[in-house]
Amino acid sequence: MPIQTIRDFLKLESASGLLLIGSMVLALICANTPLSSLYGVFLDTHVAVHIGAFVLAKPLLLWINDGLMAIFFLLVGLEVKREVLVGELSSIPQVALPGVAAIGGMVVPALIYVWFNWSDATAIKGWAIPTATDIAFALGVMALLGDRVPQALKLFLLTLAIIDDLAAIVIIALFYTNQLAITSLLLATGAIIALIIMNRFGVTRIAAYMVVGVFFWICVLKSGVHATLAGVILAFTIPLTTKGQPGHSPAQDLEHNLHPWVAFAILPIFAFANAGISFVGMTPMALMAPLPLGISIGLFVGKPLGIIGFSWAAVKLKIAQLPSDVNWRAFYGMAALCGIGFTMSLFISTLALVGVSYEVGAAARLGILIGSLFSALIGYFLLRQTPQCKHSKNND
Repeated sequence: MPIQTIRDFLKLESASGLLLIGSMVLALICANTPLSSLYGVFLDTHVAVHIGAFVLAKPLLLWINDGLMAIFFLLVGLEVKREVLVGELSSIPQVALPGVAAIGGMVVPALIYVWFNWSDATAIKGWAIPTATDIAFALGVMALLGDRVPQALKLFLLTLAIIDDLAAIVIIALFYTNQLAITSLLLATGAIIALIIMNRFGVTRIAAYMVVGVFFWICVLKSGVHATLAGVILAFTIPLTTKGQPGHSPAQDLEHNLHPWVAFAILPIFAFANAGISFVGMTPMALMAPLPLGISIGLFVGKPLGIIGFSWAAVKLKIAQLPSDVNWRAFYGMAALCGIGFTMSLFISTLALVGVSYEVGAAARLGILIGSLFSALIGYFLLRQTPQCKHSKNND
């Protein structure tokens, strides 16, 4: 990937992370002031699409979580495809350490969560909540440090987060799929075949893929498989290169066009819709319940512990090596920032704890916010106090 493209991507993600912080604060204000009733009415507003006998009606919150987040996962799919074919994930040496780190950063927090919630049949379904990393939020915190963070560490975080997103896609597909509707699933399969044929026959017009993609999304939505997976599959079928047109990439053009919309509209809207937690009647003891405790400790302790532990073992076994100009203290600061689950953890919680009471859902969101907040603070101060970070400007 060209250096300027990487720098532009990091700047965009950093700015988006700061906007996410504002969206979270605004949601908490709305949920804990006289605006709370208006906030609830806004999210419960029913929006319907009628085309003949076909009707698709959902509350606005579900349109955001099932519709807008499908566009987010379309962008994630495009990024993963590019990185696997021509980027940081295209060779084993490049992917070795971030791959090992990502595995550790998922396994350890999941085990911590399970340890806290083993006896609760409902809560145990949320084991994947603390495994996620919010790349935009993490880079937003890094942006506050300016040039004191080595570029190599930013790129490592970016690569780890992409692998993390790929793992989240697999987790959603395997563990958070509802009862399947065969007819809709068959129609979705037909749409996938059509998309593959378009790719094989050299169709490069994005509009053609989007028309089939919308039909595909509706079929997946009705099939019981979570609709966001439609975005990922659609992304994998869009051509990265075109025959006879060197330098033209439909997939990268779409990624470039989508990125600002996702960064500055879709993710902040999702954060605003899902981060609003009412603190009315909530006591400090509520934080000690197994569900929020498992999530917050999973993010704050488990995520960096897994990343550091697995990475240290990989380096000692000579499977991989630390990025250039990065020491273990700076690496730990980066690992701590990976405990910022926020939007991805919120999203997984909406799938894992679907149908539970408001109190259970609020407890999960509270655990996510607390774990993410402490991860952001400790990551920021560790990186700020790392001597090597203070002299990294000349190494960019």
